[in-house]
Amino acid sequence: MKCDKKIRYLLAFCLLLAGTLIFIVLNVCIGTVAIPLEDILASIQGYAIQNERILWDIRMPRAVAALVLGGALALAGYLLQTFFHNPIAGPFVLGISSGAKMVVALVMVFLMGRAFTVSSAILILAAFIGAMLSMGFVLVMSHKVNNMSMLVVAGVMIGYICSAVTELIVNFASDAEIVNLHNWSKGSFSGMTWDHVAVMTGVVAVTGIIIFLLAKPLSAYQSGESYAQNMGVNIRLLRMALVVLSSILSACIVAFAGPISFVGIAVPHLIRNLLGTAKPILMIPACFLGGSVFCLFCDLLARTLSAPTELSISTVTAIFGAPVVIWIMVRRNREKMAA
Repeated sequence: MKCDKKIRYLLAFCLLLAGTLIFIVLNVCIGTVAIPLEDILASIQGYAIQNERILWDIRMPRAVAALVLGGALALAGYLLQTFFHNPIAGPFVLGISSGAKMVVALVMVFLMGRAFTVSSAILILAAFIGAMLSMGFVLVMSHKVNNMSMLVVAGVMIGYICSAVTELIVNFASDAEIVNLHNWSKGSFSGMTWDHVAVMTGVVAVTGIIIFLLAKPLSAYQSGESYAQNMGVNIRLLRMALVVLSSILSACIVAFAGPISFVGIAVPHLIRNLLGTAKPILMIPACFLGGSVFCLFCDLLARTLSAPTELSISTVTAIFGAPVVIWIMVRRNREKMAA
């Protein structure tokens, strides 16, 4: 039985790694200008090719950004679902992404209007403040209501409020550069540079390592707070870590790509079903890979379905992620009825 489980885990990780590699190649090759795989291999070996700038300055950083931020989004969703013990908790649903988006929009408009340069660090900090504000509201509500469904509704409402404020900021901004803010607010991996990739990779890598080191306390926490305390886990410190780490990941995603819906909810459930386990030591790396595959796939469709016009990434993720959420809710309702 243990051997069968190990084989399943191995096959699942091989599938996720293969999917990640395949979709990176497809994202780089397919587009308005097709780049053959032979040209990519030749460019890697140092030979000059016709569309070298498109390959290295546009498509490659965009593909890597989708990989890194997609994985971060799935990880943030997994942490929030673990924290709230709620299968539909996620950065977008709980309004955390919207809060981050609102503060980033305020900072961008304020600084751009005064000819300041908006660095990646400022954007991440602004998004983190917005994420923490929304998370603070959700935490206050979690102490006021016992019903987790009401908590999700409260998160959705704060998300709508933050989105409305953001739209007002975008509409009343006078700077010509704020047109980019409107496109960013819909969610997109376009316009990524290697500088952006370096910053987001550093933030996500450090955060991801810390999350992986928390695998054992998280495993105890999943079995119940009383059990975790008996195992010597500092519940208060762990919950604080989950809040901060999920907010950092959400902030990084929003700062660079804007709010992206449903990935943080759908991917952890798909991965849990693929692995057949909820062990954090397996779920953490698998969720990251699953989020990467999902976002690479959705970004490919966003770029190609109505080319040369580009769809919002959230439009595509919602098409594939929303049915998963509906399935989760239906299955949970059936389980309650059976009990």
